[in-house]
Order: sequence, then structure tokens, then C-alpha cells
Amino acid sequence: MEIKVNPGKRETKIIGEKDGILIVDVRGEAENNEANNEIMRFFSKKYGKNVKIMKGLKNRKKVLKFI
Repeated sequence: MEIKVNPGKRETKIIGEKDGILIVDVRGEAENNEANNEIMRFFSKKYGKNVKIMKGLKNRKKVLKFI
């Protein structure tokens, strides 16, 4: 699954989709992996599966894999 994140928001939520990529507001900051950790928690809880970030650890565009 491809996502584009907007870090530093008030809450983590999916705000829409553009060209097959989910746009996600993320509560955590982009520093110290806060946003990445929040993304993994959010999607794990939402879909009931473990999530791994396959690409984009330091970018706003990321590719997630559900395990």
C-alpha cells in the first residue's frame, strides 16, 4: 500500500486518496521516527495486522507491507 504522510498534525487519520495513494495526516513529528512509529501503530490497529514500512523511511511517500 502506498501512502503520503503529512507529519505534525493534531491526530492521525486518513484524509483522502489521490492517484491510488492514501493521504494520511500523522500526529507524530518527522524527527526521531515518531511519525513512522505512529503510522505503524495506526495501520496495525485499523487493519489488525502488523505493518512494516518497506520504502520511504525518510520520505513523505511510503510503501507499507501488511504481515
